[in-house]
Amino acid sequence: MKIKNILVSQPKPADISRSPYGELSEKFNLNIDFRKFITIEGISAQEFRMNKNSLNGHTAVILTSRHAVDHFFRIAKELRKEIPDSLKYFCISESTAYYLQKYVQYRKRKIFFGKQNFQDLLEILKKHRDETFLVPSSDVPNQTMFKLLNKEKINYTQGVIYRTVPSDLSDLDIKKYDMLIFFSPGGINSLLTNFPDYEQGDQLIAAFGPSTNKALKDAGLTVNIPAPTQAAPSMAMAIDHYITEKERERRRRSRK
Repeated sequence: MKIKNILVSQPKPADISRSPYGELSEKFNLNIDFRKFITIEGISAQEFRMNKNSLNGHTAVILTSRHAVDHFFRIAKELRKEIPDSLKYFCISESTAYYLQKYVQYRKRKIFFGKQNFQDLLEILKKHRDETFLVPSSDVPNQTMFKLLNKEKINYTQGVIYRTVPSDLSDLDIKKYDMLIFFSPGGINSLLTNFPDYEQGDQLIAAFGPSTNKALKDAGLTVNIPAPTQAAPSMAMAIDHYITEKERERRRRSRK
């Protein structure tokens, strides 16, 4: 099957020409559309308390996304909880760390960050075992992350502060795409909520992260392009490798 139309279940980049998907589109003459499959909703202070969560008693916070940053400071404001200057911030990436400038004076805070994945950040966390960590998360958290924290006996508390709900995709012609790309279990839930009779057929599915892969398999769907891998640490690279290999196969068959 010739791949021409791809749907990415994320918002469109501000400048797609400078994104990895812009390069993919140009390299393989692809039409790549973007659509946000999930919407983020903050959990109220009342619900946060009802779930027996608390911001008290922590010396550090682990932030894995901008959503986590936004909702951490939102819930603190709603709870009228003053965040101490001594609180340490451990961020999944440098960009997430810099995003903290929206809420704190960056240079006056103790901020640490990984390269891009949680395994990198974990190496930093292991050097700070004396801290008591809060991990703000969604209602569908990254289970792999918590398994790693447990394995390393990191002293943490999970605090659910936002939830993911399916976006309205009723206007979307899902079958016109040769490939769908997912990045979270929430995206899979949205697909099945919006299209309860969905059948994969010949449609290719790419999935980033073990929890997304598991959600697809649990739904009885086939993951054609898993990421990250050692050869392809990003989704764009995984797709590039897949299409390149398929084109090589076509050329080899045409020579016979």
